[in-house]
Amino acid sequence: MPGTKTRIDKIGTVVVPVSDQDRAVEFYVDTLGFEKRVDVAFANGYRWVEVAPADAVTTIAIVPPPPGKPTGNVDTGIGLHTHDIDADHADLKALGVDVDPEVSRMGDPVPPLFWFRDPDANTLMIVESR
Repeated sequence: MPGTKTRIDKIGTVVVPVSDQDRAVEFYVDTLGFEKRVDVAFANGYRWVEVAPADAVTTIAIVPPPPGKPTGNVDTGIGLHTHDIDADHADLKALGVDVDPEVSRMGDPVPPLFWFRDPDANTLMIVESR
């Protein structure tokens, strides 16, 4: 019906396909410092895991891909915010995370940012909040 709008009011979860959930939990929780919010087993050995930064509303579900779909090498489109881009870039690089060689500084209005890859080569972006 024209003019009708939904009642959607937030983004709840984004899904990132991973090949090894335990390895992904270790990366997102131990390396990035996220909280594990949900870890539920379902029938047929399926496991749903959600992680997020401490104060975040939106979570990232790190789950196996649907049958027949590949895992890894996904450009997730996820942008994470930080107040200190240089410190986070240096810390992740020192931890051996696959990060861009340097922080990208394109100038206003684009904030400083860099991309990094999780253990399955899924790409996420970190942007400095203003």
